[in-house]
Amino acid sequence: MTTTMKGDVTLALTVVCTAIGGTLQYGYNIAIINAPTTHIQKFINDTCWERWSVSLEQSHLTLIWTVIISAFSLGGLFGALLAGPMAVRFGRKGGLLLNNIFLFSSALFALTSRTAHSFEMIILARLLVGINAGVSMNVQPMYFGESAPKHLRGAVTFSSAVFTAFGIMLGQVVGLTEVLGSDSCWPYLLASNALPGLFQVLTLPWFPESPRFLLIDKGDKEGCSQALRRLRGCSVSEEEMEEILQEQELAAGAQARSLWGLLSDRNLWRQLRIIMAASSAMMLCGNDSIYFYASYIFQEAGIPTGKIQYITIGTGACELTASIMCNLLIERTGRRRLLMGGYAMMSGWAVVFTMALCLQGKVPGMPYLSMLCIFAYILSFGMGPAGVTGVLPAELFDQMVRPAAYMVAGSLMWLNLLLVGMAFPFIVGNLGQFCFLPFCGICVLACLFMYWNLPETKGRSLAEITAEFDKRGSAEAKGSEGRLLAEITAEFDKHGSAEAKGSEGRPLAEITAEFDKRGSAEAKEPEDKGEQGQSNQEEAHQLRDLRSGEEPVEINHVHV
Repeated sequence: MTTTMKGDVTLALTVVCTAIGGTLQYGYNIAIINAPTTHIQKFINDTCWERWSVSLEQSHLTLIWTVIISAFSLGGLFGALLAGPMAVRFGRKGGLLLNNIFLFSSALFALTSRTAHSFEMIILARLLVGINAGVSMNVQPMYFGESAPKHLRGAVTFSSAVFTAFGIMLGQVVGLTEVLGSDSCWPYLLASNALPGLFQVLTLPWFPESPRFLLIDKGDKEGCSQALRRLRGCSVSEEEMEEILQEQELAAGAQARSLWGLLSDRNLWRQLRIIMAASSAMMLCGNDSIYFYASYIFQEAGIPTGKIQYITIGTGACELTASIMCNLLIERTGRRRLLMGGYAMMSGWAVVFTMALCLQGKVPGMPYLSMLCIFAYILSFGMGPAGVTGVLPAELFDQMVRPAAYMVAGSLMWLNLLLVGMAFPFIVGNLGQFCFLPFCGICVLACLFMYWNLPETKGRSLAEITAEFDKRGSAEAKGSEGRLLAEITAEFDKHGSAEAKGSEGRPLAEITAEFDKRGSAEAKEPEDKGEQGQSNQEEAHQLRDLRSGEEPVEINHVHV
């Protein structure tokens, strides 16, 4: 085996060992909660009866179930906020390993919840596994983007989406009634997420830390060279080392940016605006709602109840297929086209799905057209937004800003997932067959936004991407006639000087002197009025003295 092949194998194994305990957990934990819905709701009702002799109404049961679903998203939000500090303090690999503490704690609560007769333990378990998924979803793409060579950076980072889709399909298979989806096995189903985490804990320590983290954050040039040699399987290329050193030089003397430091830096607002829009659109497009409420959606679409659990496996297989295809295309097609194309196709399929729901019961075969639309919607999502969104922060920000950028992206992803997860049942209840039209609007807006704002980052270094943003910023700073901001400012100064002149074209100095003159004149008025009043008083005294026949007396030059 050649040294280059050894490097490819090492990189591939690093990806596998990281992702199995990383983003696979996100997809797996989204999927496994759908299968035992009926069994867990029955457990909640039985628990309330045992405690308080109360049988819950369906609305109350739905509320508790919504809290269980939303706890995962809320935990993900906390995990996204933890991801940046963990990645900076413990490193990318170290942060991922420590993250399994949340996972194992979650599995323990889920496993013992039925024995303890506590549905609150299920809520806590979902919250903890959400924290685990939130950290993984942010640190893993960062680790991959910093470890992969430039020509494979997109494909390696996109593998996070592939493992997310694989986790979804795996969770759907394990959740079948014949496997762990039965009434007696659902605690084991919820705790089964500990196995991928255990695999990561046993294997990931044998692989290198992020080379960029070692050199730029820790200043360990030798450690960086060793990590690169292991990941590349050969001596370090001068071009790649020069690129990392250039990034180190840009970050010289700087510390990792905090979240506030990123938000307050106006020079990064363009990049920040892109990842905020991409992360929000990824969750607001409604794709993950299909997994949370797959059984309900297929039931509304008219699919027979007995077939629903098998059809839901098709949704996971569909996204996995799309992610693999996109992983092969991303370095050829580019990020921008895949992202725009994915949202454009999703908006089209959302319209068709709405039409199919409206014609339900009127035209034969509509349930199967609805099912086809759901599969196509998920396929379109997997072809672009599912993976490209996670690549963007790694390519748009430098080493010092990247952790904070992933915190922003991850926080928005989980916050919007929480909102959609809680709102979707009410959207369906109020909009009925038009429930996917809001998601269609989000997809259209996302496509247009990416068209206007996102440059292509395929095969380009961070310096080249930054130069592209600077170029766009300079272009926007020009006026309608292509003038720079400085020229516009000079024009305003010119107009200001012209307005400062009087009606006869006098300069500002003359006008100022005129105001001073008027001010002096106004200042004399009180004195004149005072002297005039005093003179009037003297005349009055003199008149009074003449009438009385006395001579006026002068005291201190004042007549009295």
